[in-house]
Amino acid sequence: MTAPAADPVQLARDLLRCPSVTPAEGGALALLERTLATAGFATHRLTFSEPGTAPVDNLYARIGTGAPHLVFAGHTDVVPVGDEAAWSCPPFDGRIVGDMLYGRGAVDMKGGIACAVAAVLDYLTGEPPRGSISFLITGDEEGIAVNGTVKLLQWAAARGETFDHCILGEPTSAEALGDMVKIGRRGSQNGVLVVTGKQGHVAYPERADNPVRGLVALMGALMYEPLDQGTPNFGPSNLEFTSIDIGNPTVNLIPASARARFNIRFNDNYTQASLRALIEARAQTAARGFIRWHIDWEPSNADAFLAPPGPFIDLVVDAIAQVTGRRPALSTSGGTSDARFIKNYCPVIEFGLVGTTMHAVDERTPVADLVALTAVYRNILERYFS
Repeated sequence: MTAPAADPVQLARDLLRCPSVTPAEGGALALLERTLATAGFATHRLTFSEPGTAPVDNLYARIGTGAPHLVFAGHTDVVPVGDEAAWSCPPFDGRIVGDMLYGRGAVDMKGGIACAVAAVLDYLTGEPPRGSISFLITGDEEGIAVNGTVKLLQWAAARGETFDHCILGEPTSAEALGDMVKIGRRGSQNGVLVVTGKQGHVAYPERADNPVRGLVALMGALMYEPLDQGTPNFGPSNLEFTSIDIGNPTVNLIPASARARFNIRFNDNYTQASLRALIEARAQTAARGFIRWHIDWEPSNADAFLAPPGPFIDLVVDAIAQVTGRRPALSTSGGTSDARFIKNYCPVIEFGLVGTTMHAVDERTPVADLVALTAVYRNILERYFS
């Protein structure tokens, strides 16, 4: 089978011109569907929703029926542009200035998707793959992530789709293309620490019990001692308080309760259950029986995970080194991504553009990096199906 070659730079520019601010589709998935269908892919557009959430469009496309099955994953939704007047180029113009392509999503991650599509279409102009190639593209990664990849994977599994390996094109390079590959991620757990006191007049503190004192004491205890020192593949876990909420508009009133929201990024020392038990034990010790407290834990779908070492990681590293001249560091740093869902179905690694401008004003990527990333993906395809 032959397929039309695609220019990654032009495809990236066309995608950037689609205003797909999460969860809006903005035309980006429609563009990819047309491009892949023309190349012979069987395509499926799927919209998922649930009460209280906006419906989200997603795309699944596959060519081939056999094994091995390599899937490229990503998202076309982008974060809002912020102060558009602060941009030197219109954020949805796909403009090239000098050697840089500007636009919201240039790095995170329409540029990576364009490179993957261009590499696959170029590969298909030669011998057909001895297996299958697919694209798993969501419009819900930058949002609440409930109507995107997680449901698209469930849909695929229900129809008998199986994947052998996945490459997620998030912007993983740190300073130069090819200097870092993500082979896993830390987990993420949110919670709210609540301290209960007794409301009263500030002039008569003996008649009240100010919960702010207890909240400050427990916050200090939870932040004082490190959770751990890291593991061979992960950095240290960390707990960070992100807001304090008392909700008291009156200056002469001791409040009845006080709360503080926190997030924990945790490594493979813990499961969610063991992490919660540790935090609650530390709070209990600090409370010394005098502070009335509890923690409202939020549901989490982000456990720590690691891609198993072996030939697939070696193949990707060798392909990157051949094209860029750099052997990437194998990292688990950074925030969460949709890899946390994909890892339940197949081994997944993340490799993409340099991420220094993602989510920033004047998000941009060197045009040369788009060309080089396409060459890396093309090299991976040759190695994978050889």
